[in-house]
Amino acid sequence: MKKYIIAIDGPAASGKSTTAKRLAKKLKYIYIDTGAMYRACALNALWENIDLKDIEALQKMLSKIDIKIKYSENGNRIYLNGKDVTERIREADITKLSSEIAVIGIVREKMVELQRKIGENGGVIMDGRDIGTVVFPNADFKFFMTADVKTRAKRRWKEAKEKGENLSLEKIEKEIEWRDKNDSSRDIAPLRKADDAIEIDTSKLSIEEQVNLILSYIKGREE
Repeated sequence: MKKYIIAIDGPAASGKSTTAKRLAKKLKYIYIDTGAMYRACALNALWENIDLKDIEALQKMLSKIDIKIKYSENGNRIYLNGKDVTERIREADITKLSSEIAVIGIVREKMVELQRKIGENGGVIMDGRDIGTVVFPNADFKFFMTADVKTRAKRRWKEAKEKGENLSLEKIEKEIEWRDKNDSSRDIAPLRKADDAIEIDTSKLSIEEQVNLILSYIKGREE
């Protein structure tokens, strides 16, 4: 059976990452968390105290950066220069910094180069903002997941609460609106639905329903 390249794009908290991970498990595919790669890059810049406007310093950092994604039964582990940073890259300071670093041309070029290398033989699922439009424009399947802002904010709020973080729903909603605007209006690889992507509104769908819906499209092509 052919090993497909599956691209899942969409705004923050649309359900794409959780769905991609579960889908990868069901299909026994490699899940490549592109957001985590940018977060690791942001953490590296923080560690080395690099000013994001200093292109020369950034280039030097990117020339020796090492990001690895390793499979584990409890989900991928992200390694930056040999150190496990899986939990650290999900913290609030890195969330904001990763959104800023992701708009820098040389950073995106390096990350896209790494992503294509990992996915060149198929059997991969990638989610992000520009997988179907930039990283793998010739992906076998492209999905674009959306949900209204209030639904997405509630999802993030629940996640934060489960982790013991006390964040207000209003603050999360404003942050998501800011990220939507920032991701959609940036000059380099903006968040955009590929012309041939299948759009899925996840506002009223459970994760299981999202996974099964995508699986039905994949199986439908094979029949």
